[in-house]
Amino acid sequence: MSSIKTAVIAIILFLVLSLSFVVMGFLLFEYEKQYTSNTQATLVGITHNIHEELLETLQSIPAGQRQTTAIKKILDKFAQFEHVTQAQYFDINQTLVADYLNPKQNNAQPSLVEHNQQSPLQPAPFTLEGAYLVGVVKVGESPLSFGYLKVVNDLKTPLNASKTTLVKQTLPTVLGATVTVICLALLLLNRLLHPLSRLSSFMKQIESAKNYSLRFSLSGKNEIAQLAKNINAMLDTINLELEKNRSHTKTLEQQQITMTKLANYDVLTGLPNRQFVMDSLRFKLSEVKRRDEDLALLFFDLDGFKAINDSLGHEAGDHVLVEVANRVSNLMREGDIVSRLGGDEFLVIPNEDPNAEQIKDICLRILDEVEKVIMLNGVELRVGLSIGIAKAKEANYDLTELVSNADIAMYRSKANGRGTYTMFSSALIQDYKRKLQISNSILKAIENNEFHLYYQAKADVHGKLYGFEALIRWHHPEFGVLSPGEFIPMAEQSGKVVDITRWVIKRVAIEMEQIQTLAAHPLHVSLNLSAHDLRSADLFEYVNQTLYQHAINPNNIEFEVTESAYLESFDTANEYITQLSELGCSIALDDFGTGYSSLSYLTQIKVDTLKIDQQFVKEIDSSSRSRLVTSTIIDLAKSLQLTICAEGIESTVQQSYLKELGCDYYQGYLYSKPIPLRSLLAKELDFAPLFTDTNTTEINTQDRVVTTPL
Repeated sequence: MSSIKTAVIAIILFLVLSLSFVVMGFLLFEYEKQYTSNTQATLVGITHNIHEELLETLQSIPAGQRQTTAIKKILDKFAQFEHVTQAQYFDINQTLVADYLNPKQNNAQPSLVEHNQQSPLQPAPFTLEGAYLVGVVKVGESPLSFGYLKVVNDLKTPLNASKTTLVKQTLPTVLGATVTVICLALLLLNRLLHPLSRLSSFMKQIESAKNYSLRFSLSGKNEIAQLAKNINAMLDTINLELEKNRSHTKTLEQQQITMTKLANYDVLTGLPNRQFVMDSLRFKLSEVKRRDEDLALLFFDLDGFKAINDSLGHEAGDHVLVEVANRVSNLMREGDIVSRLGGDEFLVIPNEDPNAEQIKDICLRILDEVEKVIMLNGVELRVGLSIGIAKAKEANYDLTELVSNADIAMYRSKANGRGTYTMFSSALIQDYKRKLQISNSILKAIENNEFHLYYQAKADVHGKLYGFEALIRWHHPEFGVLSPGEFIPMAEQSGKVVDITRWVIKRVAIEMEQIQTLAAHPLHVSLNLSAHDLRSADLFEYVNQTLYQHAINPNNIEFEVTESAYLESFDTANEYITQLSELGCSIALDDFGTGYSSLSYLTQIKVDTLKIDQQFVKEIDSSSRSRLVTSTIIDLAKSLQLTICAEGIESTVQQSYLKELGCDYYQGYLYSKPIPLRSLLAKELDFAPLFTDTNTTEINTQDRVVTTPL
């Protein structure tokens, strides 16, 4: 009974006090609205008066004649108004000319509203911004307006003081009324306690027995009787909800399992994902470190996966990833971890630390299994792996360093030809640091002119100088002369190769005038373009502008593109090459026969010359297969009305065989090594004797008999 009475009293007190607070709050709210409205009206009048004085002063005083002082005096009139904290006058360009700051403003008050230079001033009525009423008035009418008057009035400080006074005056009355209401309410409690007591006992019975089939009986139509009916209805609802809750709980448990799996496992392959495996690996590293043991980590990604993804679509790529995940998982033992980190990157952690022979066996089994054909809708797909292995002790049991070491080893596998594995060693770190240092210093090398161009001569079929191929070299301050074979791949990976190409184009343009002095006829200079260059949106415009600025005939410029670079993004490359051709530059397809070798592309690409790769040329006098391939390439080029250039010529035997086949241009050490421009200008470049020598020897082949000079 006492607990019911206490509860009811508490409720009555709460309700009465709440009502009192609501009434008081509503009173203060309405008072604040009225006060704010009155203050706004007052400010409008004050500001209007000041505005009229400003307008009269600005119209009477020419610009530049002590306007600031006069304006300041007018603004200081705001001092008559205690709560105007700041007034500012801006000229028509919204530059502050003069201002007034209430001397009572101090750091204890809220910060004033400051003009944001990025937000143009606009005439606006007085509105509340924080603790202040802020208004902006345009002084003068367009087009003869002079500027803007901005007024800031402290609203909260006087408002709070006024509200405090109001509360003090009304609080005794409100408290008296509240006490009276509470006393009257308590007198009525006794008439309500008996049914409430019964209801309380019933609820305790329900709580104790947990029997929601019980029902409360009470006659009458008052609120307590209605409450009893509601309780009975609630008990009915509880029985129904209990059944629903049991069903929902089961569903939530299943969803929890699914969410846990999504958080820790890769959706596509079902393998542990990066987050899960990194947490597991961090725990295993702590465990093996405590036992002074070691742990092996195998990191690999797929070779050739990008080509499948790009050519056949992501569905084919997903199929390959799932198949690889299944094959690798089936090879591993129970307790070994196979994880997909993302993309085509995977990670394997053997449960027990294997020795070198065991690691080798694991890698070979993975490589053999993954390299098997993958079938997709009747199409045979093949991918390979490049594996990097790292050990925990070498990484000092540091997770980041361990994964980084495995990653470095994996990239060494790719550099070694892919489809292989590499064990991490400290030497790889040095090589990695060298590559990183080279990559990071490319842009600085361009700024410091550390790159240099070397030119290798080309001769025509009569031994006449035809032109040169521009080849870049890097005179690195620390590593010495670097060949493009070392730094160009790094530039491609870091996205800096286009900057190097721009430098080469610019340098050739600068040196072209001196190059043309080497012969009485126009000489052609060849420049190499990478796949990244062919995708550069603005490189063509750079070529066009550079040739124009240096008055270079585009007919004397040839761009060499490798077969693989051209076909990597065929449509984009074809569009780019077409632009260069229309400009007047000629196009050579470099390293033909070593890339995709898809003859159907030759009918679609825009090229003028096929360059026979030096690997075929070098084997002309020793390999009948190379002679057959070379002959076929030349016949094909002639049929397509393309010119032929052979590179890598080192002997007159090779030259004469190519001449007999109908080769148009010749390049190689037989004529000149790549040399810088200063050496080129001092060199005799007459190759005619090499083409007129009458001493001959024979190359006997199954397909041709060619007479060549000795």
